[in-house]
Amino acid sequence: MSKREGPNKTKNVALVIIVVFFSCIEGPRLVSCQKNGAGSGGAGMEILAQQMYKAMSNYTSIFKSAIKKELGYCILDVDADWDGAFNFTKDLTFLTLCAQEMKGDITQRMCTAGEIEAYARSFASRSRSTIMKPNINCNMSSWVNGCEPGWGCKANQKVDLDSKKKEIPVRSAECQPCCEGFFCPHGITCMIPCPLGSYCPRAQLNKTSGICEPYRYQLPPGKDNHTCGGANIWADVASSGEMFCSAGSFCPSTITKNSCNKGYYCRTGSTAQERCFRYASCEPKSTNQNITAYGVLFFAALGFLLIIIYNCSDQVIATRERRQAKSRERAAASVRESQAREKWKTAKETAKKHAVGLQSQLSRTFSRKKTSKLDLKGFGSKHTDLPPVAPAGASTSKGKKKDKSNLTNIINDIEQDPDSQEGFNVQIGDKNVKKHAPRGKQLHTQSQIFKYAYGQIEKEKALQEQTKNMTFSGVISMANDIEIRKRPTIEVAFKDLTLTLKGKNKHLLRCVTGKLHPGRVSAVMGPSGAGKTTFLSALTGKATGCHTTGQVLVNGKESSMRSYKKIIGFVPQDDIVHGNLTVEENLWFSARCRLSADLPKEEKVLVVERVIESLGLQAIRDSLVGTVEKRGISGGQRKRVNVGLEMVMEPSLLILDEPTSGLDSSSSQLLLRALRREALEGVNICVVLHQPSYTLFKMFDDFILLAKGGLTVYHGPVNKVEEYFSSMGIVVPDRVNPPDYYIDILEGIIKLSASSGVNLKQLPVRWMLHNGYPVPMDMLKTVEGLTTPGGDGSAHGAATPGQDAGASSFAGELWQDVKCNVEMKRDTLQLNFLSSNDDLSDRKTPGAFTQYKYFLGRVGKQRLREARTQAVDFLILLLAGLCLGTLAKVSDESFGATGYTYTVIAVSLLSKIAAMRSFSMDKLHYWRESASGMSSLAYFLSKDTVDHFSTVVKPLFYLSMFYFFNNPRSTVTDNYMVLLCLVYCVTGIAYVLAISLQPGPAQLWSVLLPVVLTLVATYDNEEDSSIVRFLSDLCYTKWALEAFVISNAKRYSGVWLISRCGALNSYGYDLKHYNYCLLLLVVTGAISRMLAFFCMVTFQKK
Repeated sequence: MSKREGPNKTKNVALVIIVVFFSCIEGPRLVSCQKNGAGSGGAGMEILAQQMYKAMSNYTSIFKSAIKKELGYCILDVDADWDGAFNFTKDLTFLTLCAQEMKGDITQRMCTAGEIEAYARSFASRSRSTIMKPNINCNMSSWVNGCEPGWGCKANQKVDLDSKKKEIPVRSAECQPCCEGFFCPHGITCMIPCPLGSYCPRAQLNKTSGICEPYRYQLPPGKDNHTCGGANIWADVASSGEMFCSAGSFCPSTITKNSCNKGYYCRTGSTAQERCFRYASCEPKSTNQNITAYGVLFFAALGFLLIIIYNCSDQVIATRERRQAKSRERAAASVRESQAREKWKTAKETAKKHAVGLQSQLSRTFSRKKTSKLDLKGFGSKHTDLPPVAPAGASTSKGKKKDKSNLTNIINDIEQDPDSQEGFNVQIGDKNVKKHAPRGKQLHTQSQIFKYAYGQIEKEKALQEQTKNMTFSGVISMANDIEIRKRPTIEVAFKDLTLTLKGKNKHLLRCVTGKLHPGRVSAVMGPSGAGKTTFLSALTGKATGCHTTGQVLVNGKESSMRSYKKIIGFVPQDDIVHGNLTVEENLWFSARCRLSADLPKEEKVLVVERVIESLGLQAIRDSLVGTVEKRGISGGQRKRVNVGLEMVMEPSLLILDEPTSGLDSSSSQLLLRALRREALEGVNICVVLHQPSYTLFKMFDDFILLAKGGLTVYHGPVNKVEEYFSSMGIVVPDRVNPPDYYIDILEGIIKLSASSGVNLKQLPVRWMLHNGYPVPMDMLKTVEGLTTPGGDGSAHGAATPGQDAGASSFAGELWQDVKCNVEMKRDTLQLNFLSSNDDLSDRKTPGAFTQYKYFLGRVGKQRLREARTQAVDFLILLLAGLCLGTLAKVSDESFGATGYTYTVIAVSLLSKIAAMRSFSMDKLHYWRESASGMSSLAYFLSKDTVDHFSTVVKPLFYLSMFYFFNNPRSTVTDNYMVLLCLVYCVTGIAYVLAISLQPGPAQLWSVLLPVVLTLVATYDNEEDSSIVRFLSDLCYTKWALEAFVISNAKRYSGVWLISRCGALNSYGYDLKHYNYCLLLLVVTGAISRMLAFFCMVTFQKK
């Protein structure tokens, strides 16, 4: 891959190609071809040509191994390249004409193996010079006319072309101009055939300039009888451009030149004219086909498609959502039907069970005959012929009348109150029946049976009528009747919990002791800086950069809270909700990923609907949440959705960080009612909030009040907080909210009176002493009166004694800060990546593959909603391809390297900026979801999978413009494969930048990286160090640029071979490295993705 230098490394050794082409000629095949093509040469010329080709075929064994070694980087298939350069079988006219002109001694004028080798080595040792090194024929003492450019001589002795000797024969006889179709180099006296694609006529003297045109040599001075000869050199296009068949013309042989016809185009070095595409404008002598019209058509078509996507993407999403809503409706209908059948079956079985029990009781009262007439098999339908049974001591007629009246009242009571359980006890034979019977009513057995059965039937009818035209949200009412699944309870106890900031000896939380009970809603309050959020972080085990002491017990065992993360819900203070999803989509995704895997879909639907109903989100369930740029639901509604994301996973412990901030009183009450309903199911709920209203405050069960420095002032039931503070002389004034009053005291806004006998610093100590907790000595002094009680507003407990005893030096503070940051990074790394805790949640959530499918659906939906942004990206690529294709035309000298360099920079830059949006915008969402137990691998793979669409499509958009406006010789497929691998590579690099850096620095690096790497990759200096070349080989831009140039250079053959080898040699490229470069790009993209995933999992912020 490195550049080839030195005289022995073929700076221009490409001329040795001549040898390999001659060495591949097969005699017998050329004889038959010659017979078909040499119409004017006669049989003698055919025999002569046959002898010449047969003789030159011996060069194979002489030079082939050397050619493969020296020119392997620019020649892949020797036979194919020979066919493209020296297969003259189609037209041997130039050969027969030369044989006639030389009177049959053409074989004595052809260069031998030794002469060709001397010419090639001399050509390799100089830089674009037309003078060879001295040899036996052309030196300082001997310089015949054949040594001049364009002239050759006959060998003095018979030359055996079959000989393998590398000797230069003496040539000084009958010197004359070189034949047409041959070139005679300066400093050598033999002839070499011109390759196909060249035009080698006899030169004509320009008397004005003294130059032999179309070539560049002049007549030697002092030789009046010397005339212009043939061509003198075959080299790269810059050195011997006059030898190439000019653009706009084609040369079927080296002595014939024709102009291109209309409808055809001819590039430089063409042997035949190529037909233009339909609708392409090709005038006579066109050097290239103008396929700009195709580019314009593609641009218009793609632009129209982008406009459709830009305007109709929302409609596609809406249609898909309607189909999914119908699917969920069918699932809910199935649930309703199954529940109705189960309830009806239960009612019948219960009625039958009581009827059988009744039959056994009646057998002790009535005769066998009457009992046999009682048909209970069809119980549940209407039975009007059941004889009423009168109680003892009552007449029959009177009993019948009374029974009828009671039965009518019973029916009316049931119709008015179907849920009444009165009269459902049918155990008539029980001795205690009168004791338990309601006063004033003596119900007969038949009446009781009828009431029970009728009640069940009426309930079922009411349920059927209720569910007949029920909406989707109406499933909630049925969910209330379902037996609630038992959730595992979590009781959190903490004892002497203390957090000290590392390196600064500062307490963030100190001596906090208490317990959070299942089925209760606890409120954590305190002034700003009291450590409320730190308290939650300490409970959940997410406090980094701190020394933690004390105990945290979960269900009485000292275990990590992270072991229960699948059944713990944490609602962050910020509303981290996907703005490009609807309310229902956000909740439904969280439910599918975090509920138990074996829970049926219908049950998950009911869970989501219950949460939507309880949080009052029915009206906005199909509305987008919205982002900063696109308005969605209101802030209060967004806050409730934020809470609902944790409620739908049915947690056992629910922790909320200021969920009522930004909510009005009604929304706050609605949220608290939903939380209390969760608490009724055994959920342990802990809420951090600021100064709630009195109504909200009374809705809590427990109250935790923290002072500044993380000290506990109160922890107990809400209904006893005023009693506790009143015992210390702190009485809440009338019409003042108690939590507001207490927080104002802790803030120092309200000063405690001297009559209370307590100051602000003593409140935490008083609580510890009140409950018998151990009190640190430095805090105990405040109670003993050893410290000044003034400074009530100070942040007591924030630092240990003696911290401010002496001012530390600046270097010491700096060292402590650095040490603290390092320890915090280490703790974060250990928490996010190195920590491994056993799963004690007893909930098996969906696996990584199932979550991958869920993530894939969500990301795909988000991309469709971001179709307008994607359309803009594609439009920019179209414009970039159009501009670069128009401005950076393909140069035959550089094989399009300039245009491809701009392509690598532009595509890298545009693809990176677009790819960074995949992760940089969703960092907060990922941190929240991964902390809840969702699969990081599924999240990453889903993003990457959806981005593969852009990886495949973006090269097409760019190439549709660049190719048609630039029109290189390489195929569309070759260019597309390079662009595909390039976009895949830079997308992976963009992932690393987006995940590991902030958005600003990430965008800056995405711009600088392709530019800097391209400059390094194209650095060309003969005196550069090996380090620079090594760095160049490590740049992905070098691999992409090499693949582009190779794919284009392979299309240059014939007369272009020396130019191809010279250019590849100067760039340090190799034709065999095309697949290797693509592989390097793909491997770099894969490694970048692995690195990005590692960074995402390891260095995330919690």
